[in-house]
Amino acid sequence: MAFKISLTAILLLLVLFHEKADAGGHAHSFQHFHGPVIGDAREVTWKDKHGHHDHDYVAHPHYEFSYGVEDHHTGDYHGQKEHRDGKEVVGEYTIKEPGGNIRTVKYHAGKDGFFAHVLNSNGNDHDVGHHH
Repeated sequence: MAFKISLTAILLLLVLFHEKADAGGHAHSFQHFHGPVIGDAREVTWKDKHGHHDHDYVAHPHYEFSYGVEDHHTGDYHGQKEHRDGKEVVGEYTIKEPGGNIRTVKYHAGKDGFFAHVLNSNGNDHDVGHHH
């Protein structure tokens, strides 16, 4: 449930940012969201350390989102896209650094851990590697 609330808050901020960025006429932004879950939710109950019964609802996480900003006035250029199906997550984000380098990080995570590959427009590409 907290995940849904957090995701909703993020989406609201993206919408507000999108409207503000378009107001000056110097920026372009986009957003896309589909999800956050598929299938029926099922109730999960447990007993906390004080002996109280708690419950929540869970469903199969399945979403995709993307957003981006390109502001010619400030030079701001960044974006992200991600897709999740269950425990598998695949995505990438891009940002233009102050020196002009464009850094792109492509990542995926799942049962085998987290993997990222960093690409820089000015060279110096790096594999971040495997993390648990």
